[in-house]
Amino acid sequence: MKKPFITKEQAEEIAKSYPTPFHIYDEKGIRENMRRVREAFAWNPGFCEYFAVKALPNPAILQILMEEGAGFDCSSLTELMLAHAVGDGKERIMFSSNETPAEEYRMAAEFGAVINLDDITHIDYLKKVNGSLPKTLSLRYNPGGVFQMSNGIMDNPGDAKYGLTKEQLIEGYRILKENGVEHFGLHAFLASNTVTNEYYPMLAGQLFALAVEVQEQTGVAIDFINLSGGVGIAYRPDQEGNDIMAIGEGVKREFERILVPAGLGDTAVYAEMGRFMTGPYGALVTRAIHEKHIYKEYIGVDACAVNLMRPAMYGAYHHITVLGREDAPCDHTYDVVGSLCENNDKFAIDRQLPEISIGDLIYIHDTGAHGSAMGYNYNGKLKCAELLLAPDGSVTQIRRAQTPADYFSTLDGQPVYEKLLALAEGR
Repeated sequence: MKKPFITKEQAEEIAKSYPTPFHIYDEKGIRENMRRVREAFAWNPGFCEYFAVKALPNPAILQILMEEGAGFDCSSLTELMLAHAVGDGKERIMFSSNETPAEEYRMAAEFGAVINLDDITHIDYLKKVNGSLPKTLSLRYNPGGVFQMSNGIMDNPGDAKYGLTKEQLIEGYRILKENGVEHFGLHAFLASNTVTNEYYPMLAGQLFALAVEVQEQTGVAIDFINLSGGVGIAYRPDQEGNDIMAIGEGVKREFERILVPAGLGDTAVYAEMGRFMTGPYGALVTRAIHEKHIYKEYIGVDACAVNLMRPAMYGAYHHITVLGREDAPCDHTYDVVGSLCENNDKFAIDRQLPEISIGDLIYIHDTGAHGSAMGYNYNGKLKCAELLLAPDGSVTQIRRAQTPADYFSTLDGQPVYEKLLALAEGR
C-alpha cells in the first residue's frame, strides 16, 4: 500500500500559505535514497550517480543531491547552467545530449563537463566547435534490435534515435585515440522505467563485454562505464519496487566476471538515474472543486495536465490517495480530471476510490520525477509552486507558482504587452 509522506492536517496547513495545486518533495526521503545508492555501489571506488537533471530541475533538489555525493547528468544549455550554478565550479557534470547546438558543446567544455557523444559525426563537429577534442570523452552505444529480459521485451533500441552502432563505436574510439583523447567512457540506455533487479546487471554485462572487445580491437582501455538510467519505480501499489542493494550486487558480479579477468578492474561505474532518485519522494497535491454526473462519475480538481502530463501523454498510472480517507473503502468509481480543453486531461480513469467530496485534498503519488519538469502552458494554464518538506517538518517554497505576468513576459515589444501586463498586475 502506498502511503503519503504528509497528512491531511499537514496539507491543509501548507495550503494556507501555498494554495493548491502544488508539488511537494520529501528531503529526508531523497537523502536516504541517495545514501542507499552509494552504499549499493560502494564496492566500486570510482562510482558516481549523475542525477538526471531533466527529472527534477530545481536547484534546491540538486543541492541536496550534491551534498549527498551526486553529480549531474545534463542534456541542455539551461540544465548545464543549473548544475554549474549549484556546484559553483565544484560540480561533476556528464553532458549527454543529441542534435546538440554548438553553443551547448562550448558551454559543456567551459564547465569541464564530460561530454557523451551521441553520433560518430559529432566527433568532428565537436572538434570544429572547440578547436580540439577534450582529453576525456564518452560515446553512447545503441545495440539495435530489441532489448529482452526473462520477463519479456523491455524496449526497442533499434527504433531509438540515440547512440552509435557497434561498428561506429569501434571506429569512434580509434578516431578519439588518434586525436589525443586520453580517457574514454562508454554509455548506453536500453530500457525505460524497468521494475526488475535484472536490468542493470544485464546491461552491465553487455557493456562490460563490449569494453573488453573495444580494448582488444583498438587498444583503448575504457575508464568508465555509464549504465545511464532506466531503473524505475513501482507506480502501482501492487508492484514490488526495485532493490538497489540487489542491483548493485548484480552489477558487481558481472564486473568481477568480465572486467577483472580482462585487466579492467579499475574501471569506474557510473549511473544517471532520475526517476529512481526522486520519483517516489514527490507528490502533487490538488483539491476537488467540481463533481459531474453524466455517463460516468467525474471529480474535477484544480490541477491539470500542465502540472502532471504523464497520464495524459502516456496513459501512465499515478496512485491517488484522498487525504484523510486513507482507511475508507474504495467503493466509488471516478474519472479524476483537470480543466484543459482536452479529453485526455485525466489523472485517473475508472479508478476505485473512497467517496470524494468537494474540498477534499487529493494526493497524487510519485511526481518527484518527470512531474513538474514536464509542465507546459497549453490553454494559458500556469505551472504550480514546488515546495520542499524538510526533515524537521517545516516547508519551504523552492519555486513559486507562475503568474499571468510570467506568461505574458516574452511578449515584450508587442503593442498589447503593456495592456496585458496591466491586466495581469491588476489581479
